[in-house]
Amino acid sequence: MFIFYLKPTVMNKYITEFIGTFFLVMAVGMASTMGAMAPVAIGATLMVMIYAGGHISGAHYNPAVTLAVMLRGRISMNEALPYMLVQVAGAAVAALICSQVLEIKGAGDCAVAEGNTIKALVGEILGTFALAYVVLNVATSKANSGNSYFGLAIGFTVTAMAYTFGGFSGGAFNPAVAIGQSVAGNFCWANIWIYLVGCFGGAALAAVVFNVNNPNDK
Repeated sequence: MFIFYLKPTVMNKYITEFIGTFFLVMAVGMASTMGAMAPVAIGATLMVMIYAGGHISGAHYNPAVTLAVMLRGRISMNEALPYMLVQVAGAAVAALICSQVLEIKGAGDCAVAEGNTIKALVGEILGTFALAYVVLNVATSKANSGNSYFGLAIGFTVTAMAYTFGGFSGGAFNPAVAIGQSVAGNFCWANIWIYLVGCFGGAALAAVVFNVNNPNDK
């Protein structure tokens, strides 16, 4: 019954976050069969979904980005938590459709090779830091308000970071993506902490750096 008491504008934000995260995670799952071109498909999907939903919800599609935007001061905790829940729900649904209905399976090797835990953690921290740092600067900064390149910049950041760190961790840079990949069986649940700690840690660090560099951008 809770859903019927939400304001239409709030509900539209949740719908947008669900759809954007759904297609992002669907792209991640489907691209697992594309080899070296997978990061391009994933980054392009994120880019177009950002352009599609940015004016409605801000187009986070990533609990770590939502955390960074909250720490930056653009949304409250009461707004951030439902965003995160909806993003995870969209990711889980996409993963189930991809793995169970379309029967797309990845290598099933957990993405993190034995002995590469620290490398994977560092990769997720740095990759998510770069993503959140770009998001905050191109999509929330007053100096860049109204620009037309924000989606392109964010999408290319994901592509670049996937090529840079994907070999260590699978290149999630997004807790919802990591959960989706775990639901689909492409990541191991035993490694989920790497993505939670790495992604949220990298995003929080990006928010701190943004606030230090932009003390008057409140």
